[in-house]
Amino acid sequence: MTFKSINPYNNEEIKTYSEQSETGIESILSASEEAFDSWRTVPIPERSRRMQKAAELLRENKETYARTMTLEMGKPITESISEIEKCAWVCEFYAENAERFLADQIIETDASESFISHDPIGPVLAIMPWNFPFWQVFRFVAPALMAGNVALLKHAPNVFGCAMHIEDLLKEAGFPDGVFQNLVIHHDKVENIIADDRVKAATLTGSERAGSSVAALAGEHIKKTVLELGGSNSFIVWEDADIDQAVDTGISARMMNSGQSCIAAKRFILVGDAYEKFLPAFTEKVKELKSGDPLDEATDIGPLARTDLAEKLERQVKDSVEKGAQLLMGGERNRAYYEPTILTNVEPGMPAFDEELFGPAACFIRAESEDEAFELAGKSKYGLGTTVFTTDTERALKAAGSVPDGAYFINELVKSDPRLPFGGTKRSGYGRELSREGILEFVNKKTVYVK
Repeated sequence: MTFKSINPYNNEEIKTYSEQSETGIESILSASEEAFDSWRTVPIPERSRRMQKAAELLRENKETYARTMTLEMGKPITESISEIEKCAWVCEFYAENAERFLADQIIETDASESFISHDPIGPVLAIMPWNFPFWQVFRFVAPALMAGNVALLKHAPNVFGCAMHIEDLLKEAGFPDGVFQNLVIHHDKVENIIADDRVKAATLTGSERAGSSVAALAGEHIKKTVLELGGSNSFIVWEDADIDQAVDTGISARMMNSGQSCIAAKRFILVGDAYEKFLPAFTEKVKELKSGDPLDEATDIGPLARTDLAEKLERQVKDSVEKGAQLLMGGERNRAYYEPTILTNVEPGMPAFDEELFGPAACFIRAESEDEAFELAGKSKYGLGTTVFTTDTERALKAAGSVPDGAYFINELVKSDPRLPFGGTKRSGYGRELSREGILEFVNKKTVYVK
């Protein structure tokens, strides 16, 4: 089998990749196991030195990596460059903090000495998506390698060029052969890799369906998983909010990466007269967004990553309109491009409310009270994050415990940060990435007791 990388902006073929054979896969798994035996013994300061070098290489080559990203999946070039810079940040964060995170945890008992050690577990399979093709990988790779594990990456087929860049970069940074390897395979090969005794755990960022499949496979073989799946985040605006600030943040929260983000604000729930203030201002800002060639630094909205993704969004919007939603603007598609779209009168039972709209479509919902806003926000199978905009932050903080999502942001869009744990609840997955919690997901928390 071959995989074709297609530029979604002009539909031109970039490169073709050949699937690895069964013999090639076996060689990769063997190399991974062998690499782990030696990498686990490398002192953390030496691992840190190499991770710091990876950060340097990311910054030195950010234009090259960003261009590949933009060509392969259509992200506006300025956002691609920012993504590479964020990857450098996460490498530096774990290079500087891993030793502290992995230190033995002393526990006072009746023993003369007792503590928890944090030992690496071995090869970990990462199944990663196309929408943030560098960041999704590095937020797993940096803590995994610093913990002493080794990594196998099964990336999305349309961003294999990005995957190759990452493998080459880590080798240049000094990581030994076998510590990080790409799997150029179709998804039907994943089952056997998860089942292989040499693979100790799996992490997936992707769709709910893919996550369910990987979780079932891993569960069958009693292996740890971390899943970061879809989202339909609510962006709640209370009546006392700073509307200008909320609108500016809302534009970024919905339209970044042409709306292709699991943690994007997808349902705007506006309380009382905030609806009449926020919606017109938001609409004018959307009209100012420039669509075009994602390699042009002036472009705000590029194509979606593939034509079929734009077709799906088109169907979801049309189905929602047929069920009573109002199309305020947008709604047109040209191949992989879907124009910025605003839907109003969105209610439960419509795809725009119930499903994840993965593209530049913003859905507006009116709430008569703050309590109703939270009730509407909670009517979702997803649980990645919620934003609340208000000038009364103390009152908003008191509401944090009533929100079941993995993140609750006040006066800011939901975003990932190496210093904070990231993950969801409900159908958005389980487990945490980033921060101390992220590096401890794939270690053996071993009890050591001395009498």
